[in-house]
Amino acid sequence: MAHPNPARLCGAQPHKRPRSAWKRFTAAQPNELWQADVTHWQLADNTPAEILNLLDDHSRVAPASLARPTITGPDVTDTFTSAFARWGTPAAVLNDNGAIFTATPRRGERSALQVLLGTLGVKHLTSRPYHPQTCGKIERFHQTLKKYLRAQPPAATIDQLQHQLDEFLVYYNTIRPHRALSRHTPIQAFNARPKAFPSGYQIPPHFRVRHDRIDAAGVITIRYNSRLHHIGLSKHLRGSRVIVLINDLDIRVLDQHTGTLIRKLTLDPTRDYQPRGVKCGNSPENRLEV
Repeated sequence: MAHPNPARLCGAQPHKRPRSAWKRFTAAQPNELWQADVTHWQLADNTPAEILNLLDDHSRVAPASLARPTITGPDVTDTFTSAFARWGTPAAVLNDNGAIFTATPRRGERSALQVLLGTLGVKHLTSRPYHPQTCGKIERFHQTLKKYLRAQPPAATIDQLQHQLDEFLVYYNTIRPHRALSRHTPIQAFNARPKAFPSGYQIPPHFRVRHDRIDAAGVITIRYNSRLHHIGLSKHLRGSRVIVLINDLDIRVLDQHTGTLIRKLTLDPTRDYQPRGVKCGNSPENRLEV
């Protein structure tokens, strides 16, 4: 027997706003804001793949769509750099908190993308964790892209998938009418108004100050171009708090309490571990590199 009042079976949720209360945001100019995100796909043999998509918030133009087995930090910076050359540099970029986009939640570091955008004066925005609505336009773009891919023969390789993505971008940007654009194509909307441009503060590349603690192995870690590097110091200093001054590849490690220089080095980006370059031994001159 049906309950006479089904609404009583559900508890009241006054903290949830109705959909009618949501505010829709759209950038006023092309290149005022780009959104970026990674979505997942499978090749014909079920091998997983990842797709990096960029989207202009105002016009819905998709500047780039890149297929890789796994999207890496260098993939992101290369894709953005190529897109800037083709479509112009946006005033701001919005993405989620993925490690390939931002390293700020991870001990205050900066990813390669953050450095690239900062040196160009592009404002970098991140969405709230577990709040995909902030990047809703590119989430919707993922759906449109996947609907197109499902209608194609399954790609057997990453190169074949990339070819399908390239064909889709031409169709999506220049042929397919968009409902949110009064049935105009994204390229028509992109060309209809003056373009925004970066106006933010331009940061020096890879300049930052970090506070850290030397671990049990006598090592600290830093991230350069989204790659983690281990800096060898000394097991005799394990547990010590240090200040790390990073100016691109030039790194200096100071004792936080005394200001004493513990180590200075030029980072080798091709190596994970940065050795101290001293011989084994117990003499004081072999314990620290100055």
